[in-house]
Amino acid sequence: MKLKTRHFGEIEFDENLTIKFPKGLLGFEDLTNYLLIKTENELFFWLNSVENPELAFPLVGLRMIQDTYPTAEEHEPFGVTILHSDPAQITVNLKAPIYINQNEKTGYQKIIDDEKFPVDYNLFVQQ
Repeated sequence: MKLKTRHFGEIEFDENLTIKFPKGLLGFEDLTNYLLIKTENELFFWLNSVENPELAFPLVGLRMIQDTYPTAEEHEPFGVTILHSDPAQITVNLKAPIYINQNEKTGYQKIIDDEKFPVDYNLFVQQ
């Protein structure tokens, strides 16, 4: 299949790589099919909607940030990232992680009701 994306232009992908989110994502419940695209720098991923190719969320693996981050059986936690030209301004939403099972090609998002997981966690600490 082909998909014309906002960030990567036209990409070709195998339909078997589509990750199904049966309940969608918060605020995007009607969009249930996504592609997980790795970037060249290996730090960030993009979760690109198949139904609305203009919509993509930058993600970062949360186990890289905190090895004690809550996990789910066979699902890897990712945080939606707010990118910025100044790395000190890049933040990650730890409150509402996206869990993805890359083997089963399924995912879901949930809210973690714990104040130690903010919606605007600074990814890079200023020194």
